[in-house]
Amino acid sequence: QVQLVESGGGLVQAGGSLRLSCAASERTFRTYTLAWFRQTPGKEREFVAAVSRSFGNTDYAASVKGRFTISRDNAKATVYLQMNSLKPEDTAVYYCAARARLQIGIGPNDYDYWGQGTQVTVSS
Repeated sequence: QVQLVESGGGLVQAGGSLRLSCAASERTFRTYTLAWFRQTPGKEREFVAAVSRSFGNTDYAASVKGRFTISRDNAKATVYLQMNSLKPEDTAVYYCAARARLQIGIGPNDYDYWGQGTQVTVSS
């Protein structure tokens, strides 16, 4: 089974930055579309950002566009979410996800594999 291992969550003040990492096998990195979602209690899992498995196509939720950047490091087989200008409403558990299809999906059901989740808390 495909496994995704996340790191980088934590507590940060509003306006600060965090970088989330999600490590995958080389085969997974080269094959799958990768994405980040976030979720708070009582709320459905929310799309944040995705990067395609080729050509570097990306997509972002309107709430994070211009502040967050998703990227791949091919040598390290890792997908990142650079989170800048963080706001309290960004507080959530963040999950990385992977899907086998070429097309970027924006719904949780579009993704087949999930990381363990990492807590991001933003305070003022």
